[in-house]
Amino acid sequence: MGDEDSAQEARGELTALTDVINQLEVQTLLDGEYDDRSAIITIRSGAGGDDATDFAEMLMRMYLRWAENHKYPAKVMDTSYAEGAGIKSATFEISAPYAFGTLSVEAGTHRLARISPFGSADKRQTSFAAVEVIPLMEEAIAVEIPENDIRVDVFRSSGPGGQSVNTTDSAVRLTHLPTGIVVSMQNEKSQIQNRAAAMRVLQTRLLLLQKEEEAAKKKELAGNITASWGDQMRSYFLYGQQLVKDLRTGQESGNPAAVFDGDLDDFISAGIRWRKRRDDD
Repeated sequence: MGDEDSAQEARGELTALTDVINQLEVQTLLDGEYDDRSAIITIRSGAGGDDATDFAEMLMRMYLRWAENHKYPAKVMDTSYAEGAGIKSATFEISAPYAFGTLSVEAGTHRLARISPFGSADKRQTSFAAVEVIPLMEEAIAVEIPENDIRVDVFRSSGPGGQSVNTTDSAVRLTHLPTGIVVSMQNEKSQIQNRAAAMRVLQTRLLLLQKEEEAAKKKELAGNITASWGDQMRSYFLYGQQLVKDLRTGQESGNPAAVFDGDLDDFISAGIRWRKRRDDD
């Protein structure tokens, strides 16, 4: 009996050690320019009506639970609630070393297939949500934006179902006129704070857009234009086989409930390795 207990304890220690080694290995692959920064995640519902807005909220909870599981501070910066279920969009910050490098592989189009809880025909419904991940930039390296290029709208913060949660017009929406990029913030206490937070996110998006345009131009000159990301990077099946599958890496989980509860590490690690192989080719 003692030998079996010792063997079981040794197996447990080996599993824990293997997990630590795998985490360290993955971290060595995070060598991008902004990989060591915190992350700002924006989720937007796509096609699929109430199922899509509900799916967007499911993804938001999934990433917040992942951060909670890792004891990473997370802060919701803006939420636009849908008239029916879920959210139209949400932006939140996860503050941790290498949060951007780690979560950047989650960017892309996510697809949900399930029997819709919002219909009466018991038919399978497919819906989509988009996930955007950008690094939190320091103001010192942010791009300068002329005031004439920005339209500022202020409005009252709202909660689920359009309920007012703020009696003053403290929420801020910035529209960058040349590009059409829109950033909204409503979770800070004052209009000034919301505007500063929105400006920081807008500056980051413009900086990344500039770098993407430069990279695209280099590829064009080299005669090698290929799409790095497809229209769909992960599917969640909540009927029949109950499966979550990443279409880039082949990583699968037969336990979607655990995935939506923040169990994402295997998918993220596989995504980071896939990205490294892609970039090295």
